[in-house]
Amino acid sequence: MSEIIVQQNIGDISGLSLVETKQFLDNRGFFTETYNEKGFLENGLTHHFIQDNEVHNRMGVLRGFHFNQIRPQAKLVRVLSGKIFDVVIDMRKNSATFKKKFWIELSGDNRLQLYIPEGFAHAYLALTDAVVLFKVTTHYIPGDEIGFAWNSKEFGIPWPKLAMGYVLNEKDRLNPDYSKIIC
Repeated sequence: MSEIIVQQNIGDISGLSLVETKQFLDNRGFFTETYNEKGFLENGLTHHFIQDNEVHNRMGVLRGFHFNQIRPQAKLVRVLSGKIFDVVIDMRKNSATFKKKFWIELSGDNRLQLYIPEGFAHAYLALTDAVVLFKVTTHYIPGDEIGFAWNSKEFGIPWPKLAMGYVLNEKDRLNPDYSKIIC
């Protein structure tokens, strides 16, 4: 058995899980096993990850909301350094929790990982400079990703206020309100 603890169906959303790992400390620093396929399978986390993505964010960077419609993508998100406000929304139309949202603070200090099943929209705000690592189950497919505005009225996400405001790329800044997308 690996050294992970999995809280399943967090936020009462089927499949959404929080992963905690054990930290082994000694005079050199620490060791943490962040992913162990056998341990994940034993805890019902069955997606096969094929790629890791590392993202460096300045404080105030807001990314998302994005999700893949044709080839949904599961993710395992963790923060290597810094702190983010991470948000997911269940976009699975046949789910009892369709459009239900969940948010959590992930940081290099708390070492929590968010296991996001296929079919969820994902966004996050860098509360400090932050390095985010996420494992994914599919490669990027041009034209498959759908985006909608981070502040879509339907969801009322309580984004933390930052004195400096938010930094968005042009694509995210131009994403329409959720009410205007067709999926």
